[in-house]
Amino acid sequence: MKRFVLLVMAAAVTAFAIWYYLHRRAEVSANAVAALLPRDTLVLLQIADVSRTRSEWHKSDLYKIWREPAVQAFLKLPLANITQKRATAQTLREIESLGMKDAFLAVAAINQSAWKIVGGFRFEGSAEDAEKVAARWRAKFIDGSTTVKRETVQYQQHQIEVESAGMLTISSCYNGEWFVASQDVEQLKLLLDRIDRRQNNRATTLAGDETFGAARKQMPSQFGLLAYARIDRLFHGLLPEADKTDAEEPGTAQPLYRKMRNVCATLGFDDGKMRGAVFIGMPQAVVSGNQSRSSLPIATKDAFLYAAGFLALPTVDSSGPAATGPPLRRAFGSVVGSFAASGVTLADWNSAFGPEFGTIGEWPATARFPALLATMQVRDFAKAQQILSAMTAADTAHSWTRTEQNGAVYFSTQAGTAFLPLSPTLVLSNKIAIAGLDLALVQSAIGRVAKGTAELAETQTFRSADRLLPRAKQAFAYIDSSLLYTRFDAAIRPMIFMGAAFLPGITQKVDLGKLPPADAITRHLSPIVMTQSYRSDGYLTESVGPVTMDQAVIGFAAAVATGVIEYRHHVEGIPGGFRNLVDLLWPGPPLTQPALTPAPLPSLAPSATP
Repeated sequence: MKRFVLLVMAAAVTAFAIWYYLHRRAEVSANAVAALLPRDTLVLLQIADVSRTRSEWHKSDLYKIWREPAVQAFLKLPLANITQKRATAQTLREIESLGMKDAFLAVAAINQSAWKIVGGFRFEGSAEDAEKVAARWRAKFIDGSTTVKRETVQYQQHQIEVESAGMLTISSCYNGEWFVASQDVEQLKLLLDRIDRRQNNRATTLAGDETFGAARKQMPSQFGLLAYARIDRLFHGLLPEADKTDAEEPGTAQPLYRKMRNVCATLGFDDGKMRGAVFIGMPQAVVSGNQSRSSLPIATKDAFLYAAGFLALPTVDSSGPAATGPPLRRAFGSVVGSFAASGVTLADWNSAFGPEFGTIGEWPATARFPALLATMQVRDFAKAQQILSAMTAADTAHSWTRTEQNGAVYFSTQAGTAFLPLSPTLVLSNKIAIAGLDLALVQSAIGRVAKGTAELAETQTFRSADRLLPRAKQAFAYIDSSLLYTRFDAAIRPMIFMGAAFLPGITQKVDLGKLPPADAITRHLSPIVMTQSYRSDGYLTESVGPVTMDQAVIGFAAAVATGVIEYRHHVEGIPGGFRNLVDLLWPGPPLTQPALTPAPLPSLAPSATP
């Protein structure tokens, strides 16, 4: 028995030693770059270990989707048109052959609009092998010029190679296992001094900066990619006039970016899933305690989206700065103006409704389109009734009907088209307010609140996903990517084949006959979860899933923009590409006369907002 106990203790000690070694090694690697950079570094991008990150990518859910035979067959035609595929593969092989670690690119300073940029990486093997690769990279940036000046600068025991072409200068040097480069020779010398430990005062480096240390402490010890920016100093260097304006108008409310001190973000992999974390150092915007997820009982097992957070609307005078301020401030001022037109102030709103809101996306298998519900907590039932009555009465474009049922008050109207009839509805109880575009859906939702059911919360999928991250205090979001893709595929696949008849040029880019079946994608999809909490002096947002939440939002926006651009290009005859994207974001006169004018598509939103 004693031997068994000793063996268990020995195994535990060995396991702890291995864990501690790997943990400390990861921390040392993470801090190796910060210890080389000056304390006032403005921006840092770092890749910890290229080979390890690539290996983890090959085990990820997203890569498994990429390697599906049906997906490869569908992508064969589009990928054939990508000319940079071989060049990218060659670059990746070169990086992997170097065993590259701690690759970084940093903005060390901005002096009179001149950026001081430094970069480098650690490598395995000889400097000669690394130079074969680095020389090809430098050639892409500078050797295109017909007049390249080269010189060697001696510094300590090192030889700094300086290459200049016009206004562009790149100085580089090898120091042991490090390759470092900069467009400023003096900045490069500082890097060499820190590598050689001629300057070993930690307080003068980024690693010794309290602001960076506080942000880095919130990040996971192991990561694939790290990004850091000192927002306050960065805007001071880029927009010095903004500081003068703030000083001249001390009473003016500061924009959000002026409240941020720094931003630190990491991206990596965790058991095949992408995991991201973002820390924003700033004062807490809304102090309302921890969220209660009071709207969660509304979500059914057919919910593909659930989100909850805090919203506190500030008091803004629409006749004041909002009327002449930045676009977002002017837009918010117009909202305040619409409230004022109905006799409702934001102070009234904040006293009638609580700060916690919820958003639920439902998509039953029998529905053609998804349905969204929005919720708010109710603080003062009587005042909330007065506000909704005043707002609906001020809407002259629609005729709103007020009814009462089981202690709840309903405000509903008719909108939409014959193809897509909508019945925007607001329902108010003494606990919660719910808004939706379908009366039956809203009635069903308020009934679930009364019963206290929680279909989504009781599913194994949601419970497993909810345990992936620490409990959220400020914001929480959940997307069932498998359910969403299944419903989307069933709804959009017939439209794609129908639309191909009107867009014959699309067959030159993709083979719709090889469109992958839904299960080839969904078998590798899991929920995407995001949590946000206020930690000490900033907001920490964490996300995990096949992709992170911000990647999902950016990807969705890019897909919508691409679809609109392709539609305008093939149907309306408007050129595609970047110019079309600019035209979408900043509408102006059409570039060309449309070749044909298609019938307008039905809108999913009512013609006027209640």
